Amino acid sequence: MSSTSSDNSKSNSKEKPGDGIRSMRSTTAFRVVNFELYAKPNIVIMSIGLTCFGIALGYIAYMRQKYEAMGYYSAIDKDGKEIFEKKKSKWD
Repeated sequence: MSSTSSDNSKSNSKEKPGDGIRSMRSTTAFRVVNFELYAKPNIVIMSIGLTCFGIALGYIAYMRQKYEAMGYYSAIDKDGKEIFEKKKSKWD
């Protein structure tokens, strides 16, 4: 009985806290398809991605504000597309 518990502790010694799904047995195909489950987080790549995402959102907000300042507003076309139309006065 003691040999069984010592065998389990030896096999579990490779597993570290926080390994999660990496410690389980799986096929190579599963690891290729679900790469993000096995890759360790990389703070440099994550910060580059967040910076690019933030710049893209900022640019979209800037362009929308720029068009609205020029007198355009967003409207929905008959086809369901969003278009920018120039504001018209009722006097014209």
